[in-house]
Amino acid sequence: MTSLLRLPVAVLVLAYQSAFLALGQIWANKLRSLLTTVGIIIGVASVTAVIAALSGLKKSVLTEFQTFGTNKIFILPWWEGRGPRRDMRDDRVRFRPEMFDGMLDHCPSVATFTRLCDYNATISRGRKAEQMVEITGIEPTWHQIESREVILGRPFSWIDNTQARPVCIINDKVQDKLALSRDPVGDWIMIGDRRFTVVGVIKARAESSMFGSGRSSSEVFVPFTTARTSPRMGMICIAASRSPAVTDEAKAELTFYMRRARGLKVGEENTFQVESVEQFVQQFNSVATAITMVAGGIVGISLLVGGVGIMNIMLVSVSERTREIGLRKAVGRVPAPSCSSSSSRPRCSA
Repeated sequence: MTSLLRLPVAVLVLAYQSAFLALGQIWANKLRSLLTTVGIIIGVASVTAVIAALSGLKKSVLTEFQTFGTNKIFILPWWEGRGPRRDMRDDRVRFRPEMFDGMLDHCPSVATFTRLCDYNATISRGRKAEQMVEITGIEPTWHQIESREVILGRPFSWIDNTQARPVCIINDKVQDKLALSRDPVGDWIMIGDRRFTVVGVIKARAESSMFGSGRSSSEVFVPFTTARTSPRMGMICIAASRSPAVTDEAKAELTFYMRRARGLKVGEENTFQVESVEQFVQQFNSVATAITMVAGGIVGISLLVGGVGIMNIMLVSVSERTREIGLRKAVGRVPAPSCSSSSSRPRCSA
């Protein structure tokens, strides 16, 4: 039983002696201990601050992506501009509305889609006017994809779109800048030289440092067929997958459908792009992870250099203590001189 208690007691005694010796050295070398502590604090704080800042930035950007909609898929006209298609005419690249008529029947992973076109125009009401306002042509499904509800009035109907009615939906910025009434539904505004009836006021767009930069705060929406006054006007398509989990399947289905709608043969390059927000999220995650690792490594090197300096100071302290202990032991082992009186003259020997 006694042998079993010796080991824990020895460990406790060793720990007590080590702590007592360390505290004694700290107290004996106050300035050195203070500088060492400051180095440790700065190193750890720098690593923590860099990692926390990058993590916060990553979370902020991902939140904006989620607000933007992670199940959105953008279908854009595009060609590479080189090879046998480098001289392709714009009308072969430009989308036509009828290309998307049967898309939902052939793409089961796609929930809905909307065609869009836009142009800049001057809007006015009486003496109030604002120039270079983006006029966006949308279909009724746009509200479902963008999660933008109409807070006053009504959204566009399919009759508005098929008959190209001169109606519009505005946001509160347009309402204020043109000095419209508190309930402007039924009022009219001029878009260019054409008169439009206001049928609704849309919810304000969420502010975003990524997607809102460079945009006008005024928003005016008109039916897609009303906005597309010329067959040569460009258009794009925004689709929404049934869920973010099937976005890749939806992209593959849309790519196959668009190749057939374009009449592209096997081996020919696409004259369009199919890009999803989820794809941008994955790319950002990869870039953010790489940046975090690089920044953490750089700060870690600084912390390592500081640690080497701390170890050097500790080694100096231990070396000084070792020499002191060796000197004390050497002095303590010198025996006192002894005298012998066996002869007529006493002799002392060490």
